[in-house]
Amino acid sequence: MPVEVTWWGHATCTVEDSNTRVITDPLFARRLAHLRRRRGDVPPAYACRAEVALISHLHADHLHVPSLERLAPGTRLLVPRGAPQSVPGVRRLAHLELTEVAPGDEVALGDLRVQVVPARHDGRRLPFGPHRSPALGYVVEGEARTYFAGDTGLFEGMAGEVGRVDVALLPVGGWGPYLGAGHLDAGRAAEALARLAPATAVPVHYGTYWPVGMDAVRPHEFHAPGDEFARLAALRAPDVAVHRLEHGGSVRVEAAR
Repeated sequence: MPVEVTWWGHATCTVEDSNTRVITDPLFARRLAHLRRRRGDVPPAYACRAEVALISHLHADHLHVPSLERLAPGTRLLVPRGAPQSVPGVRRLAHLELTEVAPGDEVALGDLRVQVVPARHDGRRLPFGPHRSPALGYVVEGEARTYFAGDTGLFEGMAGEVGRVDVALLPVGGWGPYLGAGHLDAGRAAEALARLAPATAVPVHYGTYWPVGMDAVRPHEFHAPGDEFARLAALRAPDVAVHRLEHGGSVRVEAAR
């Protein structure tokens, strides 16, 4: 049975595997603080439907409480360890089945197994939150092994921590003209792809939100990362099929067995 990946924008994807829908870092807002959605419609209501939601870290564009409130009662929610203490809104999500996780944990979800892996990123709730919760990536294993990197920089041992994967959902940009430490730009994401060597990759975390008033400031940083990633991936990881999806677009992937 093929696995289907849908990209809704930013870091929000739906992975359908083994008749189970997994959603990553749900963000269904038209505007978030100083960020405005500049490309792609806000995901439709059915995008909220999932059995499992995965949260990579506590930044508000990844752990967005109003979006989580839209998930159906009984949805499993995996969050970094300590999230309820750092983000009081998480404690109000009583309709969800909350599980706190850390790197090395494994969670069985029906026919799926979710492996929690490290990420190299500032995982605290900004701007003043304590360094209490780790930033995470996840490997969803069913018919395929799908790696959702969250936000991360390159790090030694990445391939060993993640293991064999069929599909990699990799961040390739940001929401501003500059990326600091703990991020993948198009070049670093292509290097990560060479290390991980999946069959398929989907670039995410670019071309969706942009700060208000910055339309004329380095606009290529908003539009270009997906195409640049595809170009560099063809050079550094030519055996990987890169699918640069439009917002709301999907790809079906046959798992390599």
